[in-house]
Amino acid sequence: MTEIDTSVPHSARIWNYWLGGKDNYPVDELAGDAYTAVFPGIVTIARSSRAFLGRSIRYLVQEAGVRQFLDVGTGLPTVDNTHEVAQRLAPESRIVYVDNDPLVLAHARALLTSTPEGATAYEDISLFEPEQILRAAAKTLDPTRPTALILSGILGHVADYDAARDIVRRLLAGLPSGSYLSVNDGSRGTDPDYEQAQDAYNETGAVPYFLRPVDRIAAFFEGLELVDPGVVSVPLWRPEGTAPDPIGQHGGLARKP
Repeated sequence: MTEIDTSVPHSARIWNYWLGGKDNYPVDELAGDAYTAVFPGIVTIARSSRAFLGRSIRYLVQEAGVRQFLDVGTGLPTVDNTHEVAQRLAPESRIVYVDNDPLVLAHARALLTSTPEGATAYEDISLFEPEQILRAAAKTLDPTRPTALILSGILGHVADYDAARDIVRRLLAGLPSGSYLSVNDGSRGTDPDYEQAQDAYNETGAVPYFLRPVDRIAAFFEGLELVDPGVVSVPLWRPEGTAPDPIGQHGGLARKP
């Protein structure tokens, strides 16, 4: 088993800290606090991203009738994980989580448990191996039935934009008509303070995360049928209650025809 290094900050643990989770170490809290000292809004971005994920899954289950989910780049379990939201509404839902981080793997196996009626599986595979992801997912999901592909805050870790587009295309190619793509990622053009903070973070030697212009995030959905309101700042995607202010995190949901 790969050793988990607790002496250096880890992006998944920092994100967990911002979400209010407990699976982090003092070194992660220090790094997270250093980032929030420069840009306090990162906590809002982390929590708004998680809230968007929940609303999009509720739409998929309740309005689109989807019962299968492929969540790639899962990150550390916190609150309202994909299977929890889906199985709360439809206990028979089946979920496959994919990540290739030993820390995430250890926590996911312990915490991502399923309802008796459904299934939850965890696959240790790199995002850069789409065909392997699809083959592994087919052990738990029916490849002939519509599946929701979830890429939440993961594509920004792919430095090369064309490579990120290619990963999305190859994953979608293995899913049947009626499947959905849910993407949300950090964006440029809304919040200069966020852009400055993230660019500085990327220079520290930590695993970088690249913010992209909104049109580049929207292009991940090329060839798909976008669900209203399209690709928007995540708090504005089907908000519950008063529409909040936009933030530098954009996303959307779309159906494969």
